[in-house]
Amino acid sequence: MKAIFISYNQAYNEEIVEVLDAHGQRGFTRWLNIDGRGSTDGIPHYGNHAWPEQNHGILVFVDEDKLAGILEDLKAKDETTPMLGLRAFTWDAAQAF
Repeated sequence: MKAIFISYNQAYNEEIVEVLDAHGQRGFTRWLNIDGRGSTDGIPHYGNHAWPEQNHGILVFVDEDKLAGILEDLKAKDETTPMLGLRAFTWDAAQAF
């Protein structure tokens, strides 16, 4: 099993869920209104008057056979609109119960 943390501009909100749905991935946990800024470029997302945009985040645990397809779709979305900001991070996960 793999864990994927997806950090993305709020404008992508429902589109990220649609990617998960397209791969048959039902479960996820989402955080709204997360402040942040990219490591190399892009504008800050602080939710204030100067930088009004914010990020959202999703944590999803997937079977390994779904991982590559989900990441490919997320990468394609990011490449279409790179200034919005979308990043995905993965790691191994073990199910506790």
